[in-house]
Amino acid sequence: MVAYGAEQRVRVAAVRARWLRQTFVHWPFRPQAVQALLPPGLAVDVYEGAAWVGLTPFVMADVRPVGLPAGVPALPSFAETNLRTYVRRADGRDGIWFLSIDVASPVMLAARAVGAPYHLGSLRVAGDGAGAGAGDTVSYAGRRLGGRVSYRLRVRPGEPLRPTERDVWLTSRWRAYTRRLGRIWETPVEHEPWPLAAAAVDGLEQTLTRAAGLHAPLGEPVVHFSPGVTHVRLGASRPAST
Repeated sequence: MVAYGAEQRVRVAAVRARWLRQTFVHWPFRPQAVQALLPPGLAVDVYEGAAWVGLTPFVMADVRPVGLPAGVPALPSFAETNLRTYVRRADGRDGIWFLSIDVASPVMLAARAVGAPYHLGSLRVAGDGAGAGAGDTVSYAGRRLGGRVSYRLRVRPGEPLRPTERDVWLTSRWRAYTRRLGRIWETPVEHEPWPLAAAAVDGLEQTLTRAAGLHAPLGEPVVHFSPGVTHVRLGASRPAST
């Protein structure tokens, strides 16, 4: 079972940040459809017989890459949106596989060096204050450079919830996998557990799943909102052991 809290300590962080106003919109898909998008060495992870693909827009704040002197301000906040699914290696270690990552900051494109599928675009997150409470509305919008891939999402967070097994499975992952130069790379992640709330979608238009090679999902999405986590530590990416 996926762990609710971080599975490892990231003692030397390559990047520190806060992830704020994050929404999770997850659709169930046939496992075979998602497996076809994965590289050799990774198997799609399933829950209740389905593979799950998540659209996760949020705000990256106080980003401090390794080597940035303490007296130098962190990078300005910017929006990011991931389209992701969940995978396991042959040894059972679970993690995230990104189908695409849209970002408003050119600095993040450096992660392409380890195969992270970053795309530069115009992204926006709108809402009241740094967080959002029950009944407030949070809006996300983005258009990838070139204009052919875009999304609009408006959600209404509900009351905080006590996470169920499925809630944890959909949101709590502690490593990301990428592929570069014929190898799988692993990036460890550490942060406090997600404070989750139920959420309702007030409006959603998106072409991200179609651009990734996916067609109609098996059912309606499962939606969560989180005000965010404030102690994010990303470790250095390294080739995964075989």
